[in-house]
Amino acid sequence: MTTGMTTPTRSRRRRGRPRPTTWTTALRTGDASRKNGLTNPAAGAWELEPWVRRHTVLRSRFETGEWFSLHHFQTPAGEPLCLHVNFERPVRTRIGVDTLDLLVDPAVDPDLSSATWKDEDEYAHGRRLGFITDDDHRLVEQARERALGLLQDRSGPFAAPWPTWTQPAARRQ
Repeated sequence: MTTGMTTPTRSRRRRGRPRPTTWTTALRTGDASRKNGLTNPAAGAWELEPWVRRHTVLRSRFETGEWFSLHHFQTPAGEPLCLHVNFERPVRTRIGVDTLDLLVDPAVDPDLSSATWKDEDEYAHGRRLGFITDDDHRLVEQARERALGLLQDRSGPFAAPWPTWTQPAARRQ
């Protein structure tokens, strides 16, 4: 087991309506219809649900004011798997990391040679629901250009390899 994270996921049950798939359920079960779980967060009806990452270690880099963060996925033994550039509302740090995932992100090969866009269908669905506002969309588009430019130039968070780090053996279970 590795470090835990908390994800906005669980929808509130409304009388007479089935509960849509939540993000943590989708992660747990591989349910491809997790975008159905966006309806309640778009309406402001969501709760935090704990999620414990398994089989991977996640190290993240957040920079105040940026509309994206960088997440380095690796095996518990320290082997790099991929990087994700996560587009999100800027971090607020009054009590820690507080942000809102805006659904779309590229997975970047560990050697930074290529990126594959993920979850564009969820992003489009989030826009249709109003979860991602027109202002959010405009700022995400700017952040996409900035992040991809930094990746291409190997600058900013892509300038040098992340320091190696191996999860302590006691946590590798």
